[in-house]
Amino acid sequence: MSQETPTPPPPPPPGPGHAPPPPTGPTPRENEWALGGTVFAAMMLVFGGVLAILEGIVGIAKDSVYVSTRNYTYQFDVTAWGWIHLALGVVAVLVGFGLLSGAAWARWGGILIAGLNMIANFMFLPYQPVWSVVMIAIDVFIIWALASYDATPADKRPGAARTTSGGLL
Repeated sequence: MSQETPTPPPPPPPGPGHAPPPPTGPTPRENEWALGGTVFAAMMLVFGGVLAILEGIVGIAKDSVYVSTRNYTYQFDVTAWGWIHLALGVVAVLVGFGLLSGAAWARWGGILIAGLNMIANFMFLPYQPVWSVVMIAIDVFIIWALASYDATPADKRPGAARTTSGGLL
């Protein structure tokens, strides 16, 4: 006859004064909002990059397209602005596609390129003021979305859905 050790009874549920600690980090609902913002940020990086490439090509090809309306501290030749926008646009498109594919480096690359693009658009204000202000606002949103998204795997977050492709989409 073998002797079995009895299993201990489960601990009693916590009483009214011993509630479990609240979960830390973003709630699943907040994380869904940030995920949507991250996908939007990736798409804005791609489309904004394509527009910056076109803007750069115009600045390189035709030096008289953009005319500064006043003396400005950060005044460059329009051809120089064309090369700056072309380079930033190419990098933004690559980072945007990296974000959509779920690359780990793309999140920080997106924050960096959005910050550089924001600075370039601030310095480009006298040439295209409305477009520059719009792009600065979009860059601020891109930085917020990429900095606030919690990329914790779905199986470690309660109530979160899992993607099958490994990317954001």
